[in-house]
Amino acid sequence: MRYLILEDGSIFAGSGFGANQTTRGEVVFTTGMTGYQEAITDQSYADQILVFTNPLIGNYGITLADYESLEPGIKGVICHQVARHPDNWRMQTTLPEFLESINVPGIQGVDTRQLVKKLRSHGTMRGQICDSQENAAEIAKELQSSQITRGAVDRVSTAKSYPVPGTKRNVVVVDFGIKNSILRELSQRGCNCIVLPYTTSAAKILSLQPDGVLLSNGPGDPLEMGKAIKMVQEVEQHIPLMGICMGHQVFALANGAKTYKMKFGHRGFNHPVREIATGNIGFTSQNHGYAVSRDSIDPENLMVTHVEVNDGTVEGLRHKKYPAFSVQFHPDSTPGPHDEEGIFDYFMQMIDQRKENENDA
Repeated sequence: MRYLILEDGSIFAGSGFGANQTTRGEVVFTTGMTGYQEAITDQSYADQILVFTNPLIGNYGITLADYESLEPGIKGVICHQVARHPDNWRMQTTLPEFLESINVPGIQGVDTRQLVKKLRSHGTMRGQICDSQENAAEIAKELQSSQITRGAVDRVSTAKSYPVPGTKRNVVVVDFGIKNSILRELSQRGCNCIVLPYTTSAAKILSLQPDGVLLSNGPGDPLEMGKAIKMVQEVEQHIPLMGICMGHQVFALANGAKTYKMKFGHRGFNHPVREIATGNIGFTSQNHGYAVSRDSIDPENLMVTHVEVNDGTVEGLRHKKYPAFSVQFHPDSTPGPHDEEGIFDYFMQMIDQRKENENDA
């Protein structure tokens, strides 16, 4: 038996798979029906234990091509059932074997419906995966005072810069915990990318003379990104800028808005988002526990471009003075849906328009 102990003292039992490890993390859930590999390898789940609401995962195995990162920061996986006989022509290994290889424990046989109802009612909780329920009360007390996700970006951002070669636009990517699929979208548009640590200064970025700057997704509290916030305040005045997820929140903070922690966040691949200008609704991939406070947005600097249909949270912003914008959702659409991939094309158009204006000047 393997157990999940929550900070309120609740215990959920099941059978173990993956690595035989005791681990702690922030317990969150995803509503995605597919894409378990992309979710598990997404660094936005760093220091979290991920609960899958879909009752069966692992049925098509694991393949290298679908990794979002090679060294995921996720702390555990909870599900109702892991497929016993996965089968897919692309499959290279099974989910349990994969989790064991990256030293991440899992539990199956859990009543995930009951667990998710608890998380929705009480909000995100901290939890521990272990092989014994002894001392559960003591563990719960320790969890209540733990700061599990603090410093998460520092643990997953690249320590050194690296290139992703291309032949067209030069784009600097600031890494808060980037997904490979974001780099793939830029590569498909011919971008010559340089990925930099999240602590990189504005002076360093400007010295590279990029055509555009992209702020990536990432885990944790955006208020911890003080250096990046100051960097954005300088860079957005000179170079077209796009933010995704954590990058969206950092962009908002850099322009005077505030962020807050959501009760249980948005995590899944089926979140409807409305573009205000057109009224069009697209279904999006999302993974975030923080959001931008709409009441804190200065209308002199920023305009809201997208909202989440279900709860009205801010999903997109655009600067009124500079060529800069952001989206809370993941337009790379991995594993899907693909409704909002055009966001990258909009960024390319913004870059090209600036270059054209400079050439005409």
